[in-house]
Amino acid sequence: MQRKAFSLIELMIVIVILGLLAAMVLPSLTGKGEEAKRDLVCVQMKSMYDGALDMYKIKHSVYPSTEEGLTVLTKTDEYFKDGKMPKDSWGNEFIYINNDGKVELISLGADKKEGGKGSAADIRLSQCK
Repeated sequence: MQRKAFSLIELMIVIVILGLLAAMVLPSLTGKGEEAKRDLVCVQMKSMYDGALDMYKIKHSVYPSTEEGLTVLTKTDEYFKDGKMPKDSWGNEFIYINNDGKVELISLGADKKEGGKGSAADIRLSQCK
């Protein structure tokens, strides 16, 4: 006698095994999206600092003042393509602070508010690896 289909018990065993595998894998994947967004923000800030801000400093001998902010970089297409300032992973504008030549870039993070903890914490250029 030749079998042409799986028995109910065989199907149940396969479903249980797949469920166990999913239970082990899914917890390690959750939170990776937010972590990737935070890493991308660090890359963006480093790129702005090493690119546009350094080019501005070479041309003007100083970084833009806090009052001028990053918008001074968007007045021409010289620093950013189409004169558009990049935004962080959550669509926020970066905060720029120039404290006597020491530049800090800040993203407010997922909660779009100052402060916060965990995935909602602010991201600072000085804290990026």
